[in-house]
Amino acid sequence: MPLPNRVAPDGALFATTARGLLMGNRGGRFHDPQTRGLPRRIQASRQWICCVLSFKNRRRQVWSRGYTELFFCDEVTALAAGHRPCMECRRKDALAYRAALVEGLGLRKIPLFPEIDRLLDGERRDGRAQRTCRRPAETLPDGAMICDAGRFLALKGDKALLWSPAGYVGKANRPTGTVTVLTPPASLAALSRGYRPLWHPSARSAP
Repeated sequence: MPLPNRVAPDGALFATTARGLLMGNRGGRFHDPQTRGLPRRIQASRQWICCVLSFKNRRRQVWSRGYTELFFCDEVTALAAGHRPCMECRRKDALAYRAALVEGLGLRKIPLFPEIDRLLDGERRDGRAQRTCRRPAETLPDGAMICDAGRFLALKGDKALLWSPAGYVGKANRPTGTVTVLTPPASLAALSRGYRPLWHPSARSAP
């Protein structure tokens, strides 16, 4: 029985047998190690990160006494859900994300990562619900995730890729006009200034 430890683009947790490219956490443990069921809480702190699956040969029992391990289809999904690259296991990516965010937001001072976490925390949630924004589709960078008629669509070039837990399963022309955006504005700023997230391989072959 799979655990409800997979993350959808809207930040919700669910169970699936599909494997993801990245793992992460939300600052600690918020699941019950005994029942290992869907948590009532959605986070332990503001530090929502996405990590590599393997780092320094560490081994963990998932959803045990330690932090709540979460898994993502890819980094485009993780960014949409409000996570950012981990500074420990993905240092190069974390620094690239921060540099692009600073440029995209026009900041005069390079923020510490707790400051970025505070910024993202204010942008990604409204209580337990995901906070979204409305933007013209033509202005959105590659890697932005939108919601359209209940579907999650990742924008890439002139296409919109249909998201599924196992990867991208279809594509259509990039929409026009105002759309509902899941990716927080800070991460949109980073994407718009050249941060390149990790895409699931199916993004290259979606029918």
